[in-house]
Amino acid sequence: MSRMLSCLLVVAAAVSTASATDRHGRDLAVVMTNDPASNQVEVYDVGTGVLLQRLSTRGKGGAGGNAHGVRQLDGDLIAAVNFGSSSVTLFRREGDRLRFDGQVQTTSQPVSVEFGNGHMYVAGVSTVDSFVMHEGEVGRIDGTAQLELTGGGTPEEGSTAQVGLLDDRHLLVTLKAPAPGTVDVIPLRGGAVSDAPPLVVPAPAGSLTPFGFFTDGDGSALVTLAGSNEDALFRGGAFVDVVSAGQGAPCWMTRAGQYVFVANTGGRTIGRVIGTGLHVFVDAQVAAPVPTGGPADVDAADGVLAVVDHGGGSAHLTLFGYNAFGELGRPKTITLGGANANGVALLVR
Repeated sequence: MSRMLSCLLVVAAAVSTASATDRHGRDLAVVMTNDPASNQVEVYDVGTGVLLQRLSTRGKGGAGGNAHGVRQLDGDLIAAVNFGSSSVTLFRREGDRLRFDGQVQTTSQPVSVEFGNGHMYVAGVSTVDSFVMHEGEVGRIDGTAQLELTGGGTPEEGSTAQVGLLDDRHLLVTLKAPAPGTVDVIPLRGGAVSDAPPLVVPAPAGSLTPFGFFTDGDGSALVTLAGSNEDALFRGGAFVDVVSAGQGAPCWMTRAGQYVFVANTGGRTIGRVIGTGLHVFVDAQVAAPVPTGGPADVDAADGVLAVVDHGGGSAHLTLFGYNAFGELGRPKTITLGGANANGVALLVR
């Protein structure tokens, strides 16, 4: 064997060892039980489906009709909403387990969380709050804005669906009710929620119920219109394209490469869409069925799609693998501890 070949083999072995070391630990799925009396999070091993841990959020659940009640940052920090306690609980990953890392109070009962711009954002029943972050730690509240409905007025309980970062100067918040539903574009100042009035945008004419959405921070968003069974593209403060989903009640979205998976609650299916700067296209009306129940939240990361559903008096976590073409593999379904699980976040290494 030549010295050059020996050197290459040594280098290859070193790279392989480093990669295995860098990707230590298990991939985890964190699900919130959403119990109205004693909320908890459950931690599952994605590879085996085994329950690894159950922790109290030190609060009360009870959120419904929302997206992203559980959210993660960099595979390390996890936030879970306590609707009944007007608080958000924070957990930190240590190896294959979580530990309690603190709690913050919100200005209205929280339903949805997002991270970005050096902040944690929380949308509640009637307000959206920003919490400043420093070196990965969530700090004080540094901004609050009132949510507004089309035609004026303050949302009532059950209206707020999701918060997300539209770009570095704006948040997007979807409000399902009253019909036809509203999208609020919330101004930011230095990453914090400002006191400037939001841009209030109704659902497109003939459409209903803006619900879940996906945005990668470029100023556009793919948005489900659950009440009219449609998917839409929102850009420049307006809906610019709407298409039929071909399935009942598309509600939640998550990104996987160039594709966006859509959880269709009424159809008990997962769809797949693609967005451009001008249009949204349905790539597959049914990428996979969810036979155990109606989906209640989704997340995707590193080749894994996680779906929480409700059906038959139980809640379930279904894990799919996906490839570069957005094709879903054979599912692994886990029956969860409670019947009202709400929110899922994947922690991958």
